[in-house]
Amino acid sequence: MANFSTLMQQVRQCSLCQDNLPLLAKPILQASVNAKILIAGQAPGVKAHNSGVPFDDASGKRLRQWLGLNSEQFYDPELIAILPMGFCYPGKGKSGDLAPRPECAPAWRQQLLDQMSQIKLTVIIGQYAIKWHKPQFKGTVTAAVEQSLQQLADGCDNNTLVLPHPSPRNNIWLKKHLWFEQQLLPLLQKKISQLI
Repeated sequence: MANFSTLMQQVRQCSLCQDNLPLLAKPILQASVNAKILIAGQAPGVKAHNSGVPFDDASGKRLRQWLGLNSEQFYDPELIAILPMGFCYPGKGKSGDLAPRPECAPAWRQQLLDQMSQIKLTVIIGQYAIKWHKPQFKGTVTAAVEQSLQQLADGCDNNTLVLPHPSPRNNIWLKKHLWFEQQLLPLLQKKISQLI
């Protein structure tokens, strides 16, 4: 097994799905063997692709607010690992970005996670990350987020929580589910402040 820095170097040089990408392969992730919180998202958007910084867009700003983290904390790999399901920008679809490339997670995800033994909380964002991290769960994203609220409210020592995607495209969902910001986020922020 490669050591972590060698593995990260291999990941950053990956071009496994280059033929299926609209732009050059450019894996965007953040990780350290010491990270305490894992953010499992979908795939970087075009802004993140251009800057090389994960969540470098409106979604990232909202996610940092949701988590109660400032930019310095969020972008500290010793605290926060950001491993999307696909490391490269997958391109545009009819209603937002395309799904993460299916080659990425099987090639790299478990190898990275196996060496990240300090993770105390995994924040799962969106359906693709739910399928990978909670394969037994068959409900909707909303049902998974509701389950996370229940676990937080009950004080369960759960190490995985599900959030909706922080994209501005989800503003309608947020308006329909006021409990998310009113009830879940204060509990989530409290949990995160205890971990960091």
